[in-house]
Amino acid sequence: MKKYFILFILFTLFNKLTYSQTTIHLTVTDANTHEALAGAMIYNNANGVKLGATDAKGTFAISQGVAQVRLTMVGYNQQIVNITGNRVNAALSPSTLDLQPVVVTASREGQARQDAPIAISKINSTQIKDTKATALYQLLNKVAGVYMVDLGNEQHTMAIRQPITYNALYLYMEDGLPIRPTGIFNHNSLYEINMSGVKDIEVIKGPASSLYGSNSIGGAVNFITQGPPAGYAGNVSVQGNNYHYRRVDADGGFTQGKFGLYIGGYVAHQKDSWQDYSNFDKYSANFKTTYDFTPATRLTTSAAYNYLNTQTPGSLDSTRFYSRSYGANQRFTYRKVEAFRASTRLDHKWDDKNSTFVTLFFRDNSTAQLPSYYISDVRDNAGNYQSSNGQVNDQKFQSYGLLAQHRADFDFLHSRLIGGVYLDDSPSSYYAQYLDINKDVANNYYTSFTNTGKYIDNYGIKLFNTAAYVQYEIKPLAALRIVGGLRYDRVHYNFTNSLPANETKYKQQETNTFNIVAPKLGLTYDLGANKGFYANYSVGFQPPETGDLYSARQLTPLKQATFDNYELGGWFSAFDKMLYFEMSLFDLEGHNEIINQLLPDNTTQNQNAGATRHRGVEYALTIAPVKELTFRFSGTNARHTYVSYSEVSTNYSTNTSTVKVYDGNRMNNAPAWIANSELTYKPLYLPGFRIAGEWQHINQYYTNPANTKTYSGYDIYNLRLGYTVKSNVLKGAGIWFNVLNVTDKLYATTVTSNQYGDTYNAAAPRTYTLGISYSFSKY
Repeated sequence: MKKYFILFILFTLFNKLTYSQTTIHLTVTDANTHEALAGAMIYNNANGVKLGATDAKGTFAISQGVAQVRLTMVGYNQQIVNITGNRVNAALSPSTLDLQPVVVTASREGQARQDAPIAISKINSTQIKDTKATALYQLLNKVAGVYMVDLGNEQHTMAIRQPITYNALYLYMEDGLPIRPTGIFNHNSLYEINMSGVKDIEVIKGPASSLYGSNSIGGAVNFITQGPPAGYAGNVSVQGNNYHYRRVDADGGFTQGKFGLYIGGYVAHQKDSWQDYSNFDKYSANFKTTYDFTPATRLTTSAAYNYLNTQTPGSLDSTRFYSRSYGANQRFTYRKVEAFRASTRLDHKWDDKNSTFVTLFFRDNSTAQLPSYYISDVRDNAGNYQSSNGQVNDQKFQSYGLLAQHRADFDFLHSRLIGGVYLDDSPSSYYAQYLDINKDVANNYYTSFTNTGKYIDNYGIKLFNTAAYVQYEIKPLAALRIVGGLRYDRVHYNFTNSLPANETKYKQQETNTFNIVAPKLGLTYDLGANKGFYANYSVGFQPPETGDLYSARQLTPLKQATFDNYELGGWFSAFDKMLYFEMSLFDLEGHNEIINQLLPDNTTQNQNAGATRHRGVEYALTIAPVKELTFRFSGTNARHTYVSYSEVSTNYSTNTSTVKVYDGNRMNNAPAWIANSELTYKPLYLPGFRIAGEWQHINQYYTNPANTKTYSGYDIYNLRLGYTVKSNVLKGAGIWFNVLNVTDKLYATTVTSNQYGDTYNAAAPRTYTLGISYSFSKY
């Protein structure tokens, strides 16, 4: 027996030695995120024979005798790798020249861009890494058709196929889950994103309601977070600018066996900046774990925490703006946000044609503020100043939800069926208290305030959103793909007023239900040689937000808005893929669109416009005449008009009110042309070095619906330089230097007109940012 045991041991050792001598283990990862790349294609570079593809762990076994392999993957630059030793590691860099990258937001399933009949753009990890953005607008404004307005300290508003608006016409997501629930202060939620933990950003332009439900009207923005790296990896960076902005980023993770972990975040602080009363602090972190029960079953758990505490200086009048006097007219407004999100997702692949995922999620959010935009002056009929007031408020909600989706592929016409359900239970509360504000009228300065303790609002809402959706794709011809989608949404609000009936004239209790079936029908046609076109019809809808329905300030009842979207687009490459071009034509017809109305007392509230129309063309051109040089130009030309809209205007001197009809007028705050262009140079003789110049253009636009006032728009230029050491003892060290607004242009990111003049949200003067970093990885 002992003899047989010894023979068995010798045989086992012989097999292991033989295997190690004839097999080379190749691991392929993303050069920026260090995540394993599944599905990377491997070819013998000597004869072009396909050897296979990497598995879910990014690994592949290569037989001995292959001296060199070529690695390719959609969305990445191809790479030639020499095979030396028994283990070889290769890192692929995401390509900024790929017109048809893999996207997930179009169907919640990974697919090539050319298979999605919608206008969708992707900002990949290379662009994010090179830009070194201190705020998300510096990234998103590179996308054709997107203008993210910087309101300072990571606050924002947006314009995608819409004028610049604070209304909830955009859906912001993290890994496919809405950051906030439908109907609760949705427009300004991107300060709840951990920028340092984002690896890709995908932007759908136009309605995506058939898959994602309400608010995805102008567009849907999906932030895809970093996952655990293969082996282990980490990064730390420090940066600051000439206006006392300081920030530290750190992240890292590992994969060991079936378990993977990623943790990342940043701390930002600003004090005594170029604008008075604009200090802020931001703490942001997220983590993600993965556990592979089997190659077909994975559990992913994620959590994110964001804290923002910022002073809010408010906008400037024309005198202060044009004299570059960036002083705030008060020193007490603020915004404090605390947001926590967590989710756990189970993915299971039943076979090659069927897969399912189920996600459970939780949100806990508080937004407390003393907003500058609610400070108002009371005047008599002659327009003489009487007093000033404002409010302090706090909105809180918790969410408990589920998202489940199943995908099935069929041999019949190479079709695919995707179906899902979505549940979101988000009870919320809101209160606002009345402030008496003292004002130095001569200097137009608000000196102090007193909280009267009197409630303007104090209510609770039980919000319940249920939805079911289905999407079916068929491929009747090799070049033709047809996609149809349908989603039913029911958004239910149950409002309870905590104010006694004798203290308010407003309703005590009310329920509102909004529902819609949102269809979509689209097709793509592949003309070959990386050329093709798509057509799409989709419907979007927007229920009124709870603050618009139940605030004591809101006097006009609101209906849900719907939008019909028609678009046609195409793409092509030329000159051996040295030139890429993509274009989309769109016509977005709004019905009962919810817009901001100026009231006779100079305050604002929302109302339904009878009809609006948004038409335009979006385009993106990329040229790479040589490997070291890349030129990108993106833009949109659009016309946003009121088809049916009117508002009331008051002449205080005569105490008369008139109804003004604006049918056919351009919508206010709607630039006709938005453009962004960038030229990047990465010399081959100095690997790791980059220099990029960027141009941002915002065309003139009207600032009032009467089209009697305009803002001239602006052109600004940015410069970015960076160097990352690729070899020797300093490998992984990096340094960058960015200059924003190179010419020190005086400009406003948005301008608002009212009966007493214009107010300007001033943009930063010339800003220099210097940063250093160090990263490491091992597989």
